[in-house]
Amino acid sequence: MDEALLARVEDAGLNASAPLEQRWMDGWLVRYSKGKARRARCINAVAAGRLPLADKLQRCAALYRDAGLPLVFRITPFSQPPALDAELAALGLAALDDTRVMVNTALPAGPAPALPPGVCWLPLPAPAYAEAVGQLRGSPESQRLAHAQRLASSPVPYHGYAIERDGEVLACGQFTQEAELAGLYDVFTRERERGKGWARLLCQRLLSLAASQGAKVGYLQVEADNAPARQVYARLGFADGYAYHYRQRPGD
Repeated sequence: MDEALLARVEDAGLNASAPLEQRWMDGWLVRYSKGKARRARCINAVAAGRLPLADKLQRCAALYRDAGLPLVFRITPFSQPPALDAELAALGLAALDDTRVMVNTALPAGPAPALPPGVCWLPLPAPAYAEAVGQLRGSPESQRLAHAQRLASSPVPYHGYAIERDGEVLACGQFTQEAELAGLYDVFTRERERGKGWARLLCQRLLSLAASQGAKVGYLQVEADNAPARQVYARLGFADGYAYHYRQRPGD
């Protein structure tokens, strides 16, 4: 895929996951939200900076210690300097959570697919959405509150929806839109309802809504070993754009 497009997707993903708890430190975008999403509580090395690595690590370690969080780096093809990943590995930070950013460069136009009888499509404001997906995941209350806060304060418009039947959420998901880029986030299906096509239907409707608002390119982030989800996204026209992973000291 076009590298310039992938760089824009990376920027859009950073904007869509921006928490209130973040600051810049010599080229590093340092995030320390207490929510579940690791992308909202990690360091993104956007620029190489001027300070020695040891100095910045010491400052960030103190910040994360005060926040009660482990120090975590997110490493992408755009991380600077290019040798940062190897330097962190040499310092004993282990790689974890191999993740793929999948991109669809031709979102389908046309109306959203119909819902089965007895099923409804429900828009959810930020607090209700964070609570709904938190219940499905079994997240603690602190993570649900942090998620709601991040959604409510996001600089990029948020659109959350659930598929419900008899008052029970079967699946939920949200999208953010920045110009012609639409990102899918927090797609989750109730455990006993998996394998019934709810995630596919949910994503189709989210992407149709985004396309009706001018989106032309879709993107999402999914763990590399989540084969069922990756198959769903591939059938929707998504393909791997680039990979990223995290680095963290073992035991933190």
